[in-house]
Parts: sequence; structure tokens; C-alpha cells
Amino acid sequence: MAEQRIFTERDDRFHSDEMVGDWWSTETAWFSFAHPERRLGGWLYTLARPNIGTVAGGAWVWDDSAHLPWEVLYSANYTALELPRDQDLHDISLPTGVSIRVIEPCMSYALGYSDASRLQAALRFEGVMPPEPLTSTGSTFGRSHHFDQIGRVSGEIILHGETIPIDCLAVRDRTWGRRREDRPRQAAYVTGVATAQHGFLAVTNVEEDRNPVAYGFLHRDGRTRPLTQGERRVERDGSNGWITRVEIQARDAEGRELLAVGTPLSRIVINRHTFIDVNSLIQWDINGEGGHGEDQDMWPVHRWSRMRRTARPANGGGA
Repeated sequence: MAEQRIFTERDDRFHSDEMVGDWWSTETAWFSFAHPERRLGGWLYTLARPNIGTVAGGAWVWDDSAHLPWEVLYSANYTALELPRDQDLHDISLPTGVSIRVIEPCMSYALGYSDASRLQAALRFEGVMPPEPLTSTGSTFGRSHHFDQIGRVSGEIILHGETIPIDCLAVRDRTWGRRREDRPRQAAYVTGVATAQHGFLAVTNVEEDRNPVAYGFLHRDGRTRPLTQGERRVERDGSNGWITRVEIQARDAEGRELLAVGTPLSRIVINRHTFIDVNSLIQWDINGEGGHGEDQDMWPVHRWSRMRRTARPANGGGA
């Protein structure tokens, strides 16, 4: 088990004093949002490496009209812009277009994004639960410090001149630690929220043909408890490889059962150095209540390529 750490005001800032001298010291801040009726999903994502002075990430917005990052509604994924040295993460405007300002430590954040006439965003994240710490080094996050949090995201985006109101329940996460850019393990990061009092997170690994839950939590009736066992089961499209149905069956530390069955509303394929993330906006049935969330189906590129080559007909051509 990983050392549990309570999220404090100090963790809204960079951890430069804890991560001195390591090239791969990395800080991330991810916020998701959605307009499910339009099958529209979105991310604001920041990956900073303060020791070498770079920041990556940006914003993605997609719906069911396209899934490739160069065809979706909006995609900006920077790799190594200069990190401002005179700002800290609690109140920062980044060259990626993302801005983050803490309103209430650990709970409330003003979020922005600016890219000329293509995308503007003015959003607010309000936590409906305290940040939940990582509880297992066996997950894809390893020994990094990691927190997840369900919250309400409200405000608006202006996408190619159209103003789109946002009012949804969604998830954010925050990590800091050593993150190399070599091949990660195959995994999934799955979120679902029905109400402010009912949601879940499940992070799974891959073992042969199984996807056991390595880490996660069930948030229900004011109590957030870690998942102690569970599995993700998926059905895939034979032509494209992506999921067409996903089921999470799990149990938390109190013995409460989680059964979530979801179907994708839309998806985006994001290529992130040596792995791809086939991220689907999901419509869920969570223990009998309707909700929404995401299924991040993460693959090392070489494993995805092998899976797709195997699925092609023998005379399909190509290397």
C-alpha cells in the first residue's frame, strides 16, 4: 500500500522542494468537463516539469462527429513550452492557453483557456467531496502522489464563435512525482458520476484477458471508500478496436457493491508520447442511476499496433 497523504493547501502549488534535481520530476493538473446532451467532452490538461522549466498539455474538445485529434472540434497538445518562473500552480497562466486559480484550497478552482477565436473557456470546478488519495502502488500511477476528486463544473466555452454553457458533474486529478516518457503499462482510468452523492473511479491494470481494479473508490451517501476488489469488462468494435460497452463490477472497503454499465457517446484518440489514450465519453447506469463519465483506454503504442495488426485480414496489406 502507498503512504496515504491528506491533500492540503500546499499541494495546490508546485512541489519543488520535494523533487530536487530529477529531470523527470513531473506535476500534472487535469480537469474534465462535458455537455452530455451534445455528446461533447472536454479536457484542460497541464503537465509541468519545473526542474527543466517546461510545460506540456493544453485542451481537447470533441463530440461524435470525429475521433482523430486532427479532426475533432478542438485539439491543442503542446510538448515543451517554457514554464513561467514567476508564477506558482495555485495562480498561473500558461503558454499552453490554460489558466488555473485557486478559489478555495483543495475544493474550488477558476479555470480558463484562451486560443483566439478557436476556443475560449471560463469554468469553475467546485468539489463535492474532498480529494481522494492514491492507495495502491500497483496502479498505473505507481509511487507518484496522486489525488482524484469529483466536482461540479460550471461556466461556458466559446467554441469557434458558439457559446456553449457547461454545467456537469466531472472529475479532476492531480499528480506529482517521477514520470518518464518510456512505455507505460496498459491500463484504464474509468470515471462515472450520477449525482453529487453518487460516483466512482476505477483504475485497472491488464492481466492476460482480465482488467482487475488496482485502485479506485466509491462515493455514495456522503462516504468515500476505496475499492478493494473489482474488474472492468469491455466489448470492442472489431473494425476499430475501441470499446462499445464497458462494465465495472466492484466492491468497496465497507462491502458496498458497485455495478456500472456504460456505452460511449463519443470519443477522442490522444497520442501521448509512447502511448495512446482512446478516451470515451460514457453514458452510465450506476447502481440503477443514470450518469456520465469517461473510459480512458490506455495502451502502449506497440501493444495497440500489435492488437490491430492481429485483427486485420492476412491479405489486408501493409507492414
